[in-house]
Parts: sequence; C-alpha cells; structure tokens
Amino acid sequence: MGEFQNLKQIEGLEMSSVSADLYGNGRDDLSLFYFSKGANYAVMTTTNTIISETIAWNNSSHKKSVKGLMVNTKNANTFTGRQGKESLDIIAKNLSRILTIKESKSEKGTSETVRIKDLIFASTGVIGEQFPVDKIKETLPDLVSKLKSDHNKLFWLKVASGIMTTDTKPKVAYEELIVGDELIKICGIAKGSGMIAPNLATMLSFIFTNADINSNLLKSLLKRAVANTFNAITVDSDQSTNDMICIFSTRAIKIGQNLSLNDKIIQKFELSLKKLCLNLAKQIVVDGEGARKFLTVKVINAKSLGSAKKIAFSIANSPLVKTAVAGEDPNWGRIIMGIGKSGEIIDTKKLKIKFGDYVVAENGKISESYNEEKLKEYMKWDSIQIEINLKLGNDAFECYTCDFTHDYIDINADYRN
Repeated sequence: MGEFQNLKQIEGLEMSSVSADLYGNGRDDLSLFYFSKGANYAVMTTTNTIISETIAWNNSSHKKSVKGLMVNTKNANTFTGRQGKESLDIIAKNLSRILTIKESKSEKGTSETVRIKDLIFASTGVIGEQFPVDKIKETLPDLVSKLKSDHNKLFWLKVASGIMTTDTKPKVAYEELIVGDELIKICGIAKGSGMIAPNLATMLSFIFTNADINSNLLKSLLKRAVANTFNAITVDSDQSTNDMICIFSTRAIKIGQNLSLNDKIIQKFELSLKKLCLNLAKQIVVDGEGARKFLTVKVINAKSLGSAKKIAFSIANSPLVKTAVAGEDPNWGRIIMGIGKSGEIIDTKKLKIKFGDYVVAENGKISESYNEEKLKEYMKWDSIQIEINLKLGNDAFECYTCDFTHDYIDINADYRN
C-alpha cells in the first residue's frame, strides 16, 4: 500500500468494481464510473485501423458530457462482428435502465432518465472471442448497487485492479493544485503491460478532476499531455485495437468562465495533468510484461522534433537493444544500428552517445574514455538512460521503454489460457 499515492475523493464521481467471473476465478473484471450530474469529457483512442466495438460505440456519440463509463476486462470486443455490436446495445439499454431506477430511489428521488447515449464503454482483453454479454448483463445490478461516492486509497486501488489484464499491479496517480481558495484534484488510473506502442500505447487510462473545464478545452489539454507521456512509451512496438484515454470533469469546482490555454489557471492545471500522465505512463513501462529494467532513450540537439522522435523509438523498439539491456550488456553497437535504421540523416563525426554519465562513442568511433567494467556495473542498475547527442539542431525527444526478458515470451505464449 505504501508505494502507491493516496488518491482523494472526486466530488460528483461514484465508482464500483465487481466480478462478472469473466476469468473464472472471481477476480474483479467489471468497473463502473458514474456521474449523477453528468461530466464534461474528452477522449483519445488508438490510431490502429481496426478498433473495438466499444470505441466504435463511443465514436458514434457526439455529446459533450456523459453520465457513465463501464469497463470490462478479459474480452476486447474486437473483431466480434454483429454479436459484439449487439452486445453493447443490450448492455447499454440495461445499464441505463438500472441507473435510472437508482436515481428514482435516491434521497432526492429524481425522475431524470439516464439515456443509453449518456454512457460510454471501454474493453480490454483477448481479440476475436465472442463477447460475454450474458455474464456482464447479469452482473449489472450488482455493479450499480455497489457504486460508492466515498473513495479512500484502498477503494481506488480496488477499482484500478479491476481494469487490469496481464498487469502485475494497479496503476494510480494523483495531483492537486490550489486555485483561489479551492482545491483542484486530479485522479488517474491506468492499465497496460503488453502490446504497448505510441498512439496511444496499448492501454486504458481514466482521469478525473473536480475542476469545471469545458469539453473542448479538456480535449486540447489531453492532446498536449499525451504527446510526451502516453505517446512516448513503448514495450514491444505493438499497437492495440483498444487504446483509450479519457479525462472527465465533474464540474464541482468553478474556476472561471471562457477559459483558454493561455489562462494562468489552465496553464497551472496543464502542468499537473502532464505530471500525472507521465507518472502513469512510466508505471506502465515499469510493469511491462516480464520487464526488470526501465530504459530512457533521450535524443538531444536534433534538427527537428520529428527526427528526434524517430531515432528515439528506433532504438527503444529494437529487440536487440532491449535484450542487451536485459542481459546487462553495454553493447553500444546496437545503439548505432538503431540510429542508422531510423533513416534519419546524421553526421557520425558529431554523434555522441552516453550510457548514464559514461561516454561510449564520439567523433565517429569508440570514446577514448570508454571503460567496459564501469559500464557493466552501470548496466546492473534498475533504471538505465541512453543519451544520443546529434549536434545538428535544438530539438529533443525522450521516450521510455523496458528490457525484453524470457518472461515476456512466457506471458504472451500462454496469454489466452
């Protein structure tokens, strides 16, 4: 418990996590996030040309606010054809009805209807298997009855655990800022371990804030936050059909009207949001399937941002680089290979490569200060940084990955069992 941040309650958000027994072992696999007064929201999804039925459902909605998000694990609801699409229709109708009944029985006794288009969905798990609509439908009353508005640290971890697949631990993050006399809170959870690559990164992430920010501004903030966080990580270069990141504003705390990206309040909020997203993104990399080491690839002084990014990912996605890191081998020749295969034009005589603080190559050859023993000692660290100085311009990009161990093969060779 101590290693996780203490997430706080977000006013206007109710959550629950239960088992529909999709795994056959009783673990939580169905989660619900409910906003009785509605929430502004923004979403970014995978750029894979094949998408899940849940993402197709969400894309068909053009609403600026929602009342609920339901998440299931074990089944991706991708390449499920008509059955997958019709399953979502069935679930949406039943969930909207049960939530409407809940509202009518609340202390206020409201007669407000929760419509099916007030709901969005996320799925993660195996592609191509028939969607377990009956099991999920039967569990919906329990899912709704267990909604809680009081969220302590343990409950956040329970819900974060309920969206996991091959993850070994839940991923949570928290930031807060003061605006006037008000406390603005940002809570985030994520899942992701394998099939991780940019745009987005094979993962689900849900972020909640009590700050009243409109949906258009939320979308701009989310795009900017994702660029150097969730879109700067890779585990295995494989991109999911189900990637999704959402940010929700419960509108509980008013921070001003007609705000823009240039307002100081929003700039302060953006810094906190980026910090939270980077925290979650790094947690995904650390928990990469079979991973034992965290690797940062930093490209500096590039001629353009695009060039820096291309070279960084060329190295980070290389199985040869990642296996060398796993084997604690300072094989810098594989870095040279990664730079070259990116297709970017560089000047080898200007190129300088460092592992941590140790220069390994410069002036077109091995460094005169190269020390194999010190490098081997450095490679035993849990966190490794490789810096490529191109000396061609002023742009830079930093991406994050992990090593490839035999455990990655074991996990993915047996994923469906």
